[in-house]
Parts: sequence; structure tokens; C-alpha cells
Amino acid sequence: MTAVIIGASSGLGKGVAQQLAEEGANVVIGARRTHLIKELAKEIGPSAVAVTTDISKEADVKRIHDAALEKFGKIDVWINMAGVGLIGSYTELPVEDMKRLLDINVFGTMVGSQYALRQFKTQKSGILINVGSVAAKVPFPYYATYSTSKFAVSGLSYGLQREMEVERYEDIHVCTVHPWATDTPWFDHSGHRAQMKPMDEPKSVIEATIGLIDTPQESVEVGVKTKGSTISESLLPGLTEKFNANHVKNVIEEAPVSSNTPGSLHEPMENDTEVSAGWKTRLKMDE
Repeated sequence: MTAVIIGASSGLGKGVAQQLAEEGANVVIGARRTHLIKELAKEIGPSAVAVTTDISKEADVKRIHDAALEKFGKIDVWINMAGVGLIGSYTELPVEDMKRLLDINVFGTMVGSQYALRQFKTQKSGILINVGSVAAKVPFPYYATYSTSKFAVSGLSYGLQREMEVERYEDIHVCTVHPWATDTPWFDHSGHRAQMKPMDEPKSVIEATIGLIDTPQESVEVGVKTKGSTISESLLPGLTEKFNANHVKNVIEEAPVSSNTPGSLHEPMENDTEVSAGWKTRLKMDE
């Protein structure tokens, strides 16, 4: 099996790449931080290929697509895991930062999905996995732009699955993973020091993502908090949204004061290169 994973220099993408490689898969890993994915490919061995990829650039997406076919001859799984965050009062967010977030989270996922599905149609089989969020199930204040992007990713995936069905591609599946806030470098890279406590462990999201390869599902909500929030939103939307809004407001207000920064939106950050950010340990130290 050959899997393309975009967004593999740290966090969930790195964890998925490592786990799939351990299970014997060929992995083609892409991210903006070239040195990190090259190190990861070296660690994995000859079953891995590293390709510098900014998912917001079609030329980069084509490059990783072509590299996978040149090296392994086929793409069985394509996972769009690259994503960035933007947290803060909506009226204070720079327009260029909002546009950049949408270029990566939405346009990038759209282009990645297009290249994946073109290849899958040629093969008449394949699994496309896109990463959504609990923020695509329940709206959160101060995450409005991020929520917009994840609602869009979910809508894209659902629409593409319907398209595969009406075109009778029975062995092509489009799946979406919806995690809760997870202990990865995502918050460090978002340019804000607020953390959505309590966080889930990366392992649960990695396992859920890889599980879709053997058992494709249109949508999987990862963890008790995401599942509970999704059910609560469908039954008691007003109460659920009010509770979550107040929780996020408190988290934002309790976060350490920091200067406004675009995080990794425009340029990747050199720090925080592991799967986990170690937030549980860090938060205990702050207590």
C-alpha cells in the first residue's frame, strides 16, 4: 500500500506517517519544512519519500502526486493533514492572515483532493481522508475563521463522496476525521497561547485516521468530547453553543499574555517538531 500524507513534519501527520510505515506501507510525505520530512524519511527507510509541499500551491501538490507515482506506481491512500489555526477576536484579525488560512485549509485541501480523486478514478479505487474538526460540528467564538475552513472541508468531503457514488465508483471513498483539540504543536503554531483544555492524545486521532483505510466511513468523530458535543449540538444546539462559547472565552482570557503573531501561517516555524506538544506536562508545570 502507498499513502501520500501532506502535513507530515510534525503533529498528527508525522504520527500517521510513522505508524503506516511501521505497518509496512510506502509513505510519501509532504510539508513545508523540508529538513524535517527528509529526517523522517531517513528514519523510516527506503519505503519513504519526502517531497517539499506547500499544499496551498498547486505545483507542489502535483509534485508530490507525481513523485508517488514515479516511485511506487500507485496511490492507494491520500491524506490531507496540513492545516493551520488562527485564534483571536474576529474584528482584529488581519485580512491577509484570514486569506492565508483559507488558502491552506480550504483551497489546499480542495486541490489535494482533486489530484487524489483523479488518480483514484484511473485506478478505480482509493481512499481520500481529509481532516475536519469538532469546530466543524459546533461553532466556537474566537475560532470563527478556523471554523469556517473546517465547515468547508466537511462540506467538500461530503459532496465528493456523493459524487463518487453517483458516478458508481464503489471502491473510491472520501472520509473526514473530526478530532477534538489534540495535544500536538498546532496551538504553538497558531500564534496564540490559548489551549482548549482538556486535550485528547494524538494516538486516538492517529488510530482513527488509519482505521479508515481498512473500514472507510464518511465521517468519524474522535473521542468522547467530540462525539458528545456533536450529539448535544443536534439535540440542544442553543445550550451546547452557549456552554462551549463561555468555555472558550474563559480559556482565551486565562491564556498568558503574548504578542500578536501569525504563527506558522505565512512561514513555517522551526520549533515544535514532534507528534505531541507535551501540553499535559507543560500545564502541570504552570500550576
